[in-house]
Amino acid sequence: MGLYDASIGTLLIGIFFNTYLYGFVTFQFLAYYKTDFGDRPAVRYMVLFLFILDTVHSATSVYLAWIYCVENWGNPAALSIAAWPYTFTPIATALAAFVTQIFLGYRILHLSKSKALFGIVLALALPSFALGMACGIRAWIIKVLTELPQINNLVTAWLAMQVGCDAVITGTLTIVLSQSRTGFRKTDSVLNRLIRGAIQTGLFAGIFSLGDLVSFLKWPNTNLYGMFAVPIGRIYTNTLLDTLLARTELKARMAGTYDVGSSIAWSPDASRNIQLEVHTEVHQTCDNASFEAEGKVSSTMAL
Repeated sequence: MGLYDASIGTLLIGIFFNTYLYGFVTFQFLAYYKTDFGDRPAVRYMVLFLFILDTVHSATSVYLAWIYCVENWGNPAALSIAAWPYTFTPIATALAAFVTQIFLGYRILHLSKSKALFGIVLALALPSFALGMACGIRAWIIKVLTELPQINNLVTAWLAMQVGCDAVITGTLTIVLSQSRTGFRKTDSVLNRLIRGAIQTGLFAGIFSLGDLVSFLKWPNTNLYGMFAVPIGRIYTNTLLDTLLARTELKARMAGTYDVGSSIAWSPDASRNIQLEVHTEVHQTCDNASFEAEGKVSSTMAL
């Protein structure tokens, strides 16, 4: 094992992965603005804000690598200081997480019509955001890496609440969408895609947040936690943009004809008029059975 594997090595892995995710986010951002979804200005500004935030944080992360690997080449003492781009990471992550959680909380409100559920998300997201900002500010003041364990309790509270908020959002969206299943393949395939997106939103961010927490508490004198901490903000933006962009695919599915399976028994001896009447009747039955589910799907895609 090299001398700087646990310090520079792990941090660079986090920066490299973050840069890769930023490239993917840039592609998603361009795809979003190239497609006319008809979103409200608030949604478009939210996407723009997250992209600017990701750009600033990714640029500062690359500059962090420059500080440690170029400016302080041959100066190991510099590794004991948390440069300002490093301490900016909790602030950028808290901002990205907060915006994403509020958006998904509003989606829950839109789907379930439950102000109580939205209130629960807000009650978790706001303290999580405040704790993340506090972690960044305290780390910015402390600077010395060996003294960062002073904020262990603060970091634990922040990341635990952030993971908890993501879990509540994921679970609530999954339950609300699952209850809308009708048994018709077309509608259910769209709902399954929405459920998968909801699970991805909380799963990947939760894995990296827990990795950040465990490595920060267990190996505070290394930069292992940086490998998890730096990319978290991009993961939030990536999953949110994926949710927005998926509407093109979902609308195409919803625009197709209903899958009625074996409900229609075609007979070569039947007249064309009878076939049309049977098809129309079954189509209307499917419409009535799927109306509520499609309403929720349409509401989701209209956000």
